[in-house]
Amino acid sequence: MRICVIGAGAIGGLLGARLAKAGEAVTLVARGPHLEALKANGLRLIEEDGSEFVVQPKVVSNVREAGPQDVIVLGMKAHQVAAVVDDLASAFTDDTIVLTAQNGIPYWYFMKLGGPHDGRVVESVDPGGIVARGIPTDRVIGSVVYPAAEIIAPGVLKHIEGNRFSISEIDSADTPRVRQLSETLR
Repeated sequence: MRICVIGAGAIGGLLGARLAKAGEAVTLVARGPHLEALKANGLRLIEEDGSEFVVQPKVVSNVREAGPQDVIVLGMKAHQVAAVVDDLASAFTDDTIVLTAQNGIPYWYFMKLGGPHDGRVVESVDPGGIVARGIPTDRVIGSVVYPAAEIIAPGVLKHIEGNRFSISEIDSADTPRVRQLSETLR
């Protein structure tokens, strides 16, 4: 599976490292010293038990360089998504999934919810609805991120605890794509 992780920091990097180790075709989008270290040395992950490994995924500075993707993981902070939303379409195929792996209330919180707030844009997270317009809700699979990790040096992550990423369609439907992505994330 072609998986692009935008925001290869602590959580995005943890997910990307494990997926690359499992044999998925991972592209990491990073910036600054972390980007340069990833390009030069790969991504080193120190697991909770002290074991470690290094992976050499494709590393780019912008999602436009990633090419078509089966899954795009939004691993950056929620307030940073608007800055990349215009570039996401360059990586979309007809079936590309966008997995949100972020802190806080997601921009899609009221999408497909039903009731009086259905479709409401959470202005504090998505001012003006920029993200909601740029990422069609039929592409989105939401997640709750349980792991804790940290960047201890550029290109080096330490997994502190937790392994679970709970995922779901935003309307809670049980779909083949959620089951397939769940298997990939195991």
